[in-house]
Amino acid sequence: MTFVPGPATMCRMALTLAEAEKVLADNFAPWVLDLGLAVEETGERHAVLRLPWSGRLARDGGGISGQALMAAADTATVIAVACARGAYGPMTTVQQSTTFQRPLSGADVLVDARVTKLGRRMAFAEITLTAEGAEEPAARASTVYALLG
Repeated sequence: MTFVPGPATMCRMALTLAEAEKVLADNFAPWVLDLGLAVEETGERHAVLRLPWSGRLARDGGGISGQALMAAADTATVIAVACARGAYGPMTTVQQSTTFQRPLSGADVLVDARVTKLGRRMAFAEITLTAEGAEEPAARASTVYALLG
């Protein structure tokens, strides 16, 4: 019989950077991988991903498009939930709300996802998206995930 840890036993087993990068590489659609996201930091209930600046992601006026930022926030949440659970498991986005506060242009974006509640069937997270070197976030998101496995 194989032991599969539940949320109560997994909350202290954060993924390593290499494990988190493997989750990213193995579980996302090719267009998400095309964003070039990289895992910068992992912890017991959080993950920080880097979204590299690319003119391909810019919209009129030179700011990174909201769609790219929302995809980055969604992806960072999956990595943060996997860190909180100690391993990747099937999950799906139930809700995501994003507030854009200022444009992001010409700089990488640090996407900091923090799990605020981890249950057996649901996970909740808050995400800040900040231009590298900036003090104030350019966007904030909140997410709710259903844990399927």
